[in-house]
Amino acid sequence: MTDQTPAPKTALIIGVTGSFGGHTAVALIKHGWRIRALARDPKAAMARCGERMPIDWVQGDGMNPADVLAAAQGVQAIVHAANPPGYKNWRGLALPMLDATIAAAKATGARIVFPGNVYNFAPDSGALIAEGYVQRPVTRKGRIRVEMERTLRRASEGGVPVLIVRAGDYFGPAAPNSGLGWMTTRSRGKLRSVYSPGPADVGHAWAYLPDLAETAAQLLDREDRLARFDVFHFGGQWMERAEELGAALRRVTGQPKLPIKAFPYPMIYALAPFVETFRELIEMRYLWRQPIGLDNAKLVKFLGAEPHTPLDQAVRSTLADMDCLGDVKPARPLVGSPVAI
Repeated sequence: MTDQTPAPKTALIIGVTGSFGGHTAVALIKHGWRIRALARDPKAAMARCGERMPIDWVQGDGMNPADVLAAAQGVQAIVHAANPPGYKNWRGLALPMLDATIAAAKATGARIVFPGNVYNFAPDSGALIAEGYVQRPVTRKGRIRVEMERTLRRASEGGVPVLIVRAGDYFGPAAPNSGLGWMTTRSRGKLRSVYSPGPADVGHAWAYLPDLAETAAQLLDREDRLARFDVFHFGGQWMERAEELGAALRRVTGQPKLPIKAFPYPMIYALAPFVETFRELIEMRYLWRQPIGLDNAKLVKFLGAEPHTPLDQAVRSTLADMDCLGDVKPARPLVGSPVAI
């Protein structure tokens, strides 16, 4: 490295083994960033992400402010991608983890990158929600998300730079908890059916994770143009009709008669008292009953274009990672990484 070559920037990722955190790590590495990751068990996290991933692992707990502060020394960005596992104890875990990240960012001057979602908005908010649209959550989890964003805004007023990238439902490689996981049935390496969670004529916003992560990386590359508190909406894969996803699955799998079934809500309601995940599905059912989408006009103007993978290509990559395409193997996001993250 010569005196004229700037040192690579470093990002701390909290939640790198999750879907957004992992894909963002891959995107930032491709953009020349160094990645540092906080993990309670670095050895297990390394095995999950791939031992060849160029990540500097730091042992620590995202709930412990001292651990986060120690890991954040010398970084320019903190990607806060941690979520309470299994939807459990959101208020008791999500807010304290965010407070620890904010304290570290305030001490180091790093920008916080936070993945927003559509839980903040009421069911009648429409298919083109802009960044300044009023947030009227109707669910417990939505109210927590709004509280988290308000906390971030207050932090920015105190000097902490914040970037929120808001998107719809995640899908993509290495996203086992995404919609394509619970909306499909699979056996012996083949897709057997797909569930439709709502009316066929209701649109839905999807976010292909590699595109979303690339968007976050491109935004961070333009740090000098970002506001102290900046929010961008990611349009992603907007499907005007719910049946578009089923049609794409049929095309990609070569199964023109792949069954598309109504989602088994009666069973979900019956088992909800005993299964927390089912209770969460019921709470968020409104997202499938009315079109809730995001207006990406600000993002397109800022970047020139939104990173976008054609739908069939995105679905094919996702299904390959789910081992649903027979001999077709997933295209790993990083050369040399034995495990997609």
